[in-house]
Formats: sequence, structure tokens, C-alpha cells
Amino acid sequence: MKQEASQTSLLAQAIRSVGTSDFIQDLLDLMRTAARFNGAFVSRLYVNRAPDHIYDNVRQERRAVVIDRWLDRAWLLDPFVVRFIGESHKPVMDLTEVAPDRFSSSDYFDIYYKSLSLRDELAVFVTLPGGTLFFSLGPARDRKRFTRRDVRQLTELHPIIAALCEQHFHRSPRTEQSIIEGQIDLKAVIEKVCDGLTKREVEVVQNLLRGHSSQSIALLLDVSPSTVKAHRKNIYRKLGISSQSALFSMFLQFVSE
Repeated sequence: MKQEASQTSLLAQAIRSVGTSDFIQDLLDLMRTAARFNGAFVSRLYVNRAPDHIYDNVRQERRAVVIDRWLDRAWLLDPFVVRFIGESHKPVMDLTEVAPDRFSSSDYFDIYYKSLSLRDELAVFVTLPGGTLFFSLGPARDRKRFTRRDVRQLTELHPIIAALCEQHFHRSPRTEQSIIEGQIDLKAVIEKVCDGLTKREVEVVQNLLRGHSSQSIALLLDVSPSTVKAHRKNIYRKLGISSQSALFSMFLQFVSE
């Protein structure tokens, strides 16, 4: 009953702050009644352009590593963003639902995630007319992992979270011009990187960039691991490279052009 009273009062506060600069912080306080988290980074995602920064509570001395690096290019391989672009995300998801089998060996983990000192991450998606809000949440300091209960309780709260966001961002709409600026056609980038490759080889490249191993790609594409290894060998030969790191560097080069 005490938790319910707290949630009710925090909901009232979030409603009052709709349309004000306090809204995101008040909304996060409400969300903490469903799942205990500390770090919070909120961005707005689009299918064919870079995300927008909305809010974060990251310490100033950590912003270059945590926020700026993600907004620069790391978001392109974020497993949650990959799920969003592939239109297969759920309203609330934890890292175990989206991370590839070799996440700790992926380029995304190497260039970004390991610097965060995070062991888990929870994502909340809210679809709005001008883009989808992505709440990236880190566990409270005394917790290592989020639980299935956290996911369930945030999912139950999600309709309220979404309704509040709809009201708040309806009062602060983005202009069409700001949406057009900075567009990134991810499909076109992949096509440039994979110029001259077969359709199946392109699929292998996409999954390699996301951090999947040959065994995982074999399961995803319903082929044998030896077939995937043969595809990788042909891909490297056609692109004039010799490693997955070189493939990732090529990908980033085309993104920055």
C-alpha cells in the first residue's frame, strides 16, 4: 500500500510537470517505482537518421565517453537500436533479449559498452508521431542485473508512461526541417559497404556488424557454420580486407561520408 501511495503521488507530480523542463526527471521518478535504476539516457530514434539527445543524468566528466561517443556513431550498432530499426522491439526489453551471442566480443562492446561499467541495461520505447523515445536505464548501484519482475512492472506501467510522453511532446513538437537535417540512410550505407556482394553475403555482413558469431549467424540464416565461414572468406576477399575489425572500420568510414 505504501508503494502504491508513492506511485500515485509521483504520477500526480509527473502530470503536473507535463510541458515543463521538469517532466523527464519526474517521469523517471515515477518509472523507478516499477524498476530500480540509477543511470538514465533518453534519446529520440528515427529509422533513417541519427538520434536526438533528450535527457541524461550522466556526470559531466563522463559525458564524452557515455553520451557523445554514443551519439557520434556507437548508436549504429546498439543492439536495442538494431531491434528498433528492424521493427522487432517490444515496449520494454532488457539486454539479454537483444544482445548477440558474442556481445562482449562485438565492436560495439569494444568501442563503447565496456567503458560504461554496466552489467545490464533496460530499454523503454515510446512511439510518438515525430520519432520513438528510447529510455536507456542502468541498474541501481547495489544491483547487478534487472529482473523479469522489473520488466513486467515497467511493461504494466508503460501505457501511463506513453500517455504522459504523448501529452508532453505534443506541446513541444519538432519541426519538419530539423527532422530532415542530418539524415542517415542506413540501407544506403550497407549497400555501399557491400557493393559487389551477393544478397546472402550482405545478410552475413549485417549480422557480423551486430556482433553475431558464425554459429549464431548460421542459426539465424538456417545454414551450416562452415557455409557462414565460407561467406566470410569471400566477403573479405571481395572487399579487400582481412578481418572483422577492418569491416567495421569500412562501415564507419561510409557513415561519415
